[in-house]
Amino acid sequence: MGVTSRFFVCVFLLLFVPSAARAADAAFTQFVASLWPEAKEQGVSRATFETETRGLEPDYKLPDLMLPGRPATGAPAQAEFVQVPADYIKEASIARLAAHGQTLIQQYRPALAEIERRFGVPGPIVLAIWGRETDFGRYALPYDALRVLATQAYVGRRKEQYRTEFIMALKMLSDGAVSRRDLRASWGGAVGLTQFLPSEYYKHGIDLDGDGKVDLWHSVPDALGSAAKQLANKGWQSGVRWAYEVKPPANVDCTMGVPEVKKPIAEWLRAGFVPVRGQRLGSAEQQQPASLLQPEGIYGPAFLTTANYFVIKEYNFSDLYVLFVGHLADRMTSPAGFATPWSASQQLRSMDVEAMQKGLTRLGLYADKLDGKAGMQTRAALGTFQKKAGLKVDCWPSATVLQAINAAH
Repeated sequence: MGVTSRFFVCVFLLLFVPSAARAADAAFTQFVASLWPEAKEQGVSRATFETETRGLEPDYKLPDLMLPGRPATGAPAQAEFVQVPADYIKEASIARLAAHGQTLIQQYRPALAEIERRFGVPGPIVLAIWGRETDFGRYALPYDALRVLATQAYVGRRKEQYRTEFIMALKMLSDGAVSRRDLRASWGGAVGLTQFLPSEYYKHGIDLDGDGKVDLWHSVPDALGSAAKQLANKGWQSGVRWAYEVKPPANVDCTMGVPEVKKPIAEWLRAGFVPVRGQRLGSAEQQQPASLLQPEGIYGPAFLTTANYFVIKEYNFSDLYVLFVGHLADRMTSPAGFATPWSASQQLRSMDVEAMQKGLTRLGLYADKLDGKAGMQTRAALGTFQKKAGLKVDCWPSATVLQAINAAH
């Protein structure tokens, strides 16, 4: 290209690339460079830092960003929080994954036995996490992890968390734990077969196959063992089920469906909650403390959730995620689906759920996060509002309830 041609190309770029974008990218580059002292403190080599950050660009199309002049992104991309249960826990998906999981139980029997011996976590549970996260390794993670983590650290809603994760990802590269080519991620920056954030790699990673390296990308025993270690480190109780599906009494108070309302399973049974399919619970099981979970309010299945339910929820803070993993694990050893079918309910948009949360906060009925996610606390709060307003108490976010909340004073 001649001098004249290069001149016109430069003029074209200056005229047609938005100046705000150029300034933002320059600020991003400066932001990344400013992280060197923290990276150095964590043991990242200067050569790795310079090589891996050179030419790094932000990805402003990611969810969960806070971009000036634009609404926060993110909620629409999180299926766990915007889909109704029947859409998220699809029977066809569960059946397909369970069938494959049954073959993997045989294939990795020695590793799974070692995992259960060391951590008390059943093999089907960690296999179900693997199946949910990356379809047993068949799902190719779509993003460059460094780019995702750097972008989230720069303009994400959880900047401080991702600042740490970005530096830990650089440390992984500097330590030779993984190659840049293999460091692929979800939009949230999780990596490997069982989806670990970089900091979790250092907290919970384990070399189960004994080759001297913690490899979450190519070693199934390491990935499953690390998932089990993470659950154990977060409080997994050996020999305790994740949950029991029950049929609630006709007069069930759905506002009790929060983690704070916890009592021995025996008390729930005396109150009229009946395990499905005539399941008999032993005395030790009946002494386990449990909370009520009704993911669709009074509609659809109901569950008594144990401490291990909430340990899985530490892996992914979504009730539907835990239900998917727990049910998939059960289906690897039993063909029975949920005894009560999911209803044909519709889910409000995230912006409407957030508006509902704001209204409930204004009325003094809700004190949790304004995140547009209809979780346990939101459902219980709107059920309390329904009681006070003389409405049908179903603990399910609907347009009718939202309208009533907005009109209330």
